[in-house]
Amino acid sequence: MLYRLWTLIAKEMQALFSDADTRAVLILPVILQALLFPYAATLEVKNATIAIYNEDNGPHSLELIQRLSMADSFSRAILLRDPQEIKTTMDSQQALLLVRFPADFSQDIVSGGPAAVQLLLDGRSSNSARIAANYTQLIILQYQNDLLESSGYEKPNNSELVIRNWYNPSLDFKWMVFPALIAMIATTGVLMVTALSVAREREQGTLDQLLVSPITTWQLFIGEAVPAVCVAIFQATLVLLIGIFLFSVPFNGSLWLFYFSMLIYGLSLVGLGLFISSLCHTQQQAFIGTFGAVMPAILLSGAISPVENMPQWLQYLTMINPMRHFVNITRQIYLKDAGFGIIWESLWPLMLITVLMGGLAYIIFNRNVA
Repeated sequence: MLYRLWTLIAKEMQALFSDADTRAVLILPVILQALLFPYAATLEVKNATIAIYNEDNGPHSLELIQRLSMADSFSRAILLRDPQEIKTTMDSQQALLLVRFPADFSQDIVSGGPAAVQLLLDGRSSNSARIAANYTQLIILQYQNDLLESSGYEKPNNSELVIRNWYNPSLDFKWMVFPALIAMIATTGVLMVTALSVAREREQGTLDQLLVSPITTWQLFIGEAVPAVCVAIFQATLVLLIGIFLFSVPFNGSLWLFYFSMLIYGLSLVGLGLFISSLCHTQQQAFIGTFGAVMPAILLSGAISPVENMPQWLQYLTMINPMRHFVNITRQIYLKDAGFGIIWESLWPLMLITVLMGGLAYIIFNRNVA
């Protein structure tokens, strides 16, 4: 019995890795996504363009313009000469935000009165514009404090709030991306392998040969599952190594706990993939079914946006999404060095989903395929 099972697993592994094109599909996209995703999918504002219209031309407005131009958040500053250019610049999205200094800006500062600055934001990129506006306000506030200190005045409030960010001290967005990227890449890889496996056997005519052989249904089920789990672990390891050695994202947790959670998550994906595969007769149908499952899973996982920001009814719906629990587990292990007791809150729902999904997939697989 074990010999037949091992032979089936070896056959599936050979079919998966013997073809050079298949190996390339399993490896190259993972490397490409791991290299590009941290730069492309970021909420940080680092290369924004700021437009400045200065009606004042006094020393204080010029100093602020210099500080804004040198800020890391803005890679380019556009100096406007005419008020008619304001609407054109914003409408054509040449700048994310515009700073306008009125004609009496420097004079108001010298006289000790309130000095106004106008900020115009591009609402079409609301999140980025809001972040850029916060950066601009911090620069202006810092200049205000510098003026008070240079004039011998005390700050309006001597108390200072010092913020300490645990687990990600510099708030580097890449530290949040890589744990979620492990889940996203593994999800896509496992679902593609498992969903296309049975459909491929059908199209090639080898499924009927397997069904008339001494191999039982559960052996066939396990034989399809093991290679997919191996793919998940391999791709997760590849992303993990890229994050550590190329992007200097530290892995603070336990490797055995990470791979144990990866094994449980891989089995839950195998159940979903075989469920899709059992309902499809061609690889094209299986591919469409996989795509239809991956996108909602990613959107409802908390990898892109926090689950807490979703409506309450949608937060309840995310509980049946295994990716949501694995993203949470991965981030806690990766960044917090969380122990088994901490991740158990997310691990037991993942294990329950794995059992239910695997059982349902086996029933459908046994009825529709075997």
